[in-house]
Amino acid sequence: MVLETLNPLHYNITSLVPDMMPVATVPILVLMCFLLLIWNHEETSSIPGPGYCMGIGPLISHGRFLWMGVGNACNYYNKTYGEFVRVWISGEETFIISK
Repeated sequence: MVLETLNPLHYNITSLVPDMMPVATVPILVLMCFLLLIWNHEETSSIPGPGYCMGIGPLISHGRFLWMGVGNACNYYNKTYGEFVRVWISGEETFIISK
């Protein structure tokens, strides 16, 4: 009798998995979508400049400064956004003021 209860073939686990799968995945998907929305949320700034876009904006901004040099990158951002621009250099928000 003890061996019968310990036998894994005695229980039909495969019939429980499809019934439990939608019940378990829906809250997980809702939680992941909620966390993605919170992580992707950004406060709008009144200062023009490239967008944050989940951290991609700072990477592009920093890469442009490394690739073009400080002077050419500043000129590019001034032509694109105006004389007061917010960019990211080394992950820190930096303001370019020129006229």
